[in-house]
Amino acid sequence: MRLGKTNLEVNKNGFGALPIQRCSVEESTEILQKACENGINFYDTAHFYTDSEEKMGIALEDVRENIYIASKTAAETPEVFWSDLETSLKSLKTDYLDLYQFHNISFVPKENDEVFKAMMQAKEDGKIRHIGITTHKITHAHEAIETGLYETLQYPFSYLSGKEELDLVEKCKKLDVGFIAMKAMGGGLISNSKASFAFLNQFDNVLPIWGIQKISELDEFLSYDKNTILDEKLQAEIANDKKELGEDFCRGCGYCMPCPEGIEISICARMSLWVRRFPTEPHLTEEWQEKMAGTENCIECYSCVDNCPYELDIPRLLKENYEDYKNILSGKTKV
Repeated sequence: MRLGKTNLEVNKNGFGALPIQRCSVEESTEILQKACENGINFYDTAHFYTDSEEKMGIALEDVRENIYIASKTAAETPEVFWSDLETSLKSLKTDYLDLYQFHNISFVPKENDEVFKAMMQAKEDGKIRHIGITTHKITHAHEAIETGLYETLQYPFSYLSGKEELDLVEKCKKLDVGFIAMKAMGGGLISNSKASFAFLNQFDNVLPIWGIQKISELDEFLSYDKNTILDEKLQAEIANDKKELGEDFCRGCGYCMPCPEGIEISICARMSLWVRRFPTEPHLTEEWQEKMAGTENCIECYSCVDNCPYELDIPRLLKENYEDYKNILSGKTKV
């Protein structure tokens, strides 16, 4: 597919490199090289993703000219911007990035902002080729694409998305802004990769980036192609997921953190969904029981709510999840 006004021709399977933080160098190298050997040519990482860039540099240095590399900076000043960019280039073992994105920062940089001027200077210097932005806030997304300054928008989009997100995808198409879909597996709450691929396959302007940390996960996405369509069976499975999850659920983005009381909000606020959908996951251990009990320490300061891009009532979600969690532990609720 063509990634909007960048004119980059990319494989419909994009590689999201955040999860390879959790892999060894040997594991990440095997995964990344197999992805490249099988035609995946778009790789998304970020300065913020600990050693993700470094692992990509090790694995993909020899095929640099055959792939597109996108990275991100959370810089809000020129000084931090240049430091982040130079670190990313060094870690990725390249002298340019195909796409450089502002990473979920607190405002949308415009032409007169010093940090955007730095981005433009980097483009003039040949250190970056295209400019994008990532955000979890719908208002920031609209503001960014309406400026005409950004060639791509990276935003959460999956079959759990609603009308607002669908309208945003359509708006990007009209403005020729490439739409990069993050959280395409619902922040880990979706287990049906085929349904996810088929749903996103309907949109010719949407590039999903799958967060991959296992060869088996890569193999799943490599098995799908343009003929993987949203048939009645997959539509029914999607409808069931949407009914079970609803709209008022934590996506696990983590922007609510840190909590002043030490609560692991991004897990605790969706714990009952985890144990219902993935009962084999180790979330009923004594360690997690203790962490869930800690949600009772919530002082309802609402700092998490202020930081939540989805404006969720997090204190209420913590209470509801802990009550359901206790019922599951006691056997009152079956999973």
